[in-house]
Amino acid sequence: MLKKTVATALLLLSTVAAAHAEKVKVDAKIPTYKSTAGVSGNLNSVGSDTLNNLMTYWAEGFKKKYPSVNIQIEGKGSGTAPPALIAGTSQLGPMSREMKSSEIEQFEKKFGYKPTKIGVALDSLAVFVNKDNPIKSLSLDEVDAIFSKTHKRGLPEATTWGQLGVTGKLAAMPISLYGRNSASGTYGYFKEHALKNGDYKPTVKEQPGSASVVEGVARDLGGIGYSGIGYATSGVRAVPLSDKKGGPVAEATYQNVLAGKYPMSRMLYIYVAKKPGEPLPKVVEEFLKYVLSKEGQEIVVKDGYDPLTANLAADQLKHLK
Repeated sequence: MLKKTVATALLLLSTVAAAHAEKVKVDAKIPTYKSTAGVSGNLNSVGSDTLNNLMTYWAEGFKKKYPSVNIQIEGKGSGTAPPALIAGTSQLGPMSREMKSSEIEQFEKKFGYKPTKIGVALDSLAVFVNKDNPIKSLSLDEVDAIFSKTHKRGLPEATTWGQLGVTGKLAAMPISLYGRNSASGTYGYFKEHALKNGDYKPTVKEQPGSASVVEGVARDLGGIGYSGIGYATSGVRAVPLSDKKGGPVAEATYQNVLAGKYPMSRMLYIYVAKKPGEPLPKVVEEFLKYVLSKEGQEIVVKDGYDPLTANLAADQLKHLK
């Protein structure tokens, strides 16, 4: 039964990603990746769950070009990336948020310089409801009223779907909350941007990964949860969002992310330890070049996220020098 459930979930995920790939095209100006000699060794990645599938896909593509490279991927949350980089147990630290100042300070205390941040993809942090929930849109003010116990955006607590304008059988149904744990960069980003650093309600069902959040909402008619758009399945729907109640509403599309209209858009990162004035280890440098290439960004689209523009990719490549 478990194998069947996992297989079904993967099928739903691939179906949504395929539809995304039809709508979003990689900037033709991004250069293709060119293989080079002398790339071998071990490459370890520890960090973001949001980026876990992407890192796996990138690793598979990179290994086809360099079969002698051994790559290990671990995705338990962005909060695990800085300690692993500092301890030297990973060379790649994928994160769905920027490092906190305290994390940067700990890194700098160890190495004597700051970590290097490479933007690798764009994401719409989506608020998902069950596919059969008719709600048309939400403001972040309302999202705060749903998820937070401190209500820093000013609206009173929302506990039923009727309070958000939903009619019919859902109106009296309690809102069932799904979220991430505190090791997650998505947890931190959502807390900062949607809740204005307010506190989550204790009734949020904390999940170990983004896929679990989406699966929970897909099974729960009254459910609502948040995760990166790349984890969308046909069992859920990303609700169009506005920043303020009554403000302009935007769907989680690539065009709206690039135009700055979607209020929960973000960059996804890979952090590395690069000593100023010195090159990265060749295997690390080439992996990042691959990620920022046309092929690497096509994988971003395949996984349901949004690719960098040619200008953004070129800017990120400068950090490798």
